[in-house]
Amino acid sequence: MPKKKVEKPQREFTKRQLSRWQKQKRRQRIIFVTGISIIVAVLVTVGVGWYIKEYQPLNQTVIKVNDTEFDMNYYVKMLRLYGKGQTINFMYAVADQMVTTIERNEIVRQGAMKLGISVSNDAVDDELKNRDPPLTKDYRDLVRAEMLINQLRDEYFDQKVPVFAEQRHIMAMFLESESQAGEVRARLENGEDFAELAGELSLESLSKSDGGDFGWKPKGILATLVGTSVLDEYAFSSEMGVLSPPVYDETKIKILGYWLIKVSEQKENSDEAHVQAILLGSAQEAQMVKDKLDAGEDFAILASELSQHGSKENGGDLGWLAPGMMPPAFDEFAFDSEVEIEKLSEPIRDEAVATEGGYWLVRVLDVDDYRKIEDEDRNLMKAEALNEWVSSLWDDPENEIDDSYLTPEKKAWAVQRVTGG
Repeated sequence: MPKKKVEKPQREFTKRQLSRWQKQKRRQRIIFVTGISIIVAVLVTVGVGWYIKEYQPLNQTVIKVNDTEFDMNYYVKMLRLYGKGQTINFMYAVADQMVTTIERNEIVRQGAMKLGISVSNDAVDDELKNRDPPLTKDYRDLVRAEMLINQLRDEYFDQKVPVFAEQRHIMAMFLESESQAGEVRARLENGEDFAELAGELSLESLSKSDGGDFGWKPKGILATLVGTSVLDEYAFSSEMGVLSPPVYDETKIKILGYWLIKVSEQKENSDEAHVQAILLGSAQEAQMVKDKLDAGEDFAILASELSQHGSKENGGDLGWLAPGMMPPAFDEFAFDSEVEIEKLSEPIRDEAVATEGGYWLVRVLDVDDYRKIEDEDRNLMKAEALNEWVSSLWDDPENEIDDSYLTPEKKAWAVQRVTGG
């Protein structure tokens, strides 16, 4: 037979033992509640810190374009995409550019919507997949903006640009001074080849590379190509076949200048020198200024009036320089061991500096009042029309754009977040 299970008698607590047990239970509850409170306090502290340092800044609106808002998280994401792989110093420049890019993309999107033009999400997704390599959805807004610009240019503005227009077949070269242009003009009239002289002497890159032949151009294209309206204006007001006199262009930039340099002091046991300088746009002008200085005119006054270097604000005083701070042609004189203190240099030709001003020689080979515009030129015209339209959106007082929250400090915070700095 199975044994009967003998039940143990229940333990009975004395009043003293029961009281001690109840005290232990209360102590355990107090310790438990206190522990939970500490944990909650820590979590709240961490949470508040995270909210203040991370969540709140990232969700703060930083850019508004009319009714559309962009928060700091979006700005940081775009900054990371545009500045991927760049140094922290470059990122600070990107931080400013990114503000303009976000605003431009949005104002273009809104402007295009008013014209009935948009890019669907499906079209953007297909484009992301078709890129080589394919792009993630992070690039959606960037790709959409690019597709929208292309659609505006190739569809909407294609209809705004003419297919036929009055055109000129133009040859031109850009020279440094009136005297040089006069000499070259005389050589052309004596039968020398325009293309050869332009290829040898022109200071404008397109005319130099193409032997001065710009081909057939409608009005306005030359201004876009060469960065000045002077050539365009002359070509469309001159007679066919006539070689122009030297045509002055005060704003055209060329990579050529002439220095007048004076070393006023040298440091002992050092390569450093205290230098004054004037930068001029042509040998002719440089010689004219040198003659004035040799005649006793004040260096600082002439520098402040005529120099094309930033030191003109200080009367041409560059302060103390070391080799390598200025172009090689400059250094060759300034740090010559035999240079005479306070002796003015001869004009020093420098093909590493930019100066403004020069003279065009122009010849219109042929005229056509109604000629089909080349595709390359039409594309330039469409791009110009698009740029003007975008500029009109910026200037429209009805478009409200606000990026005042993005102070330099906020941009620096965004850069540090992207770079981990």
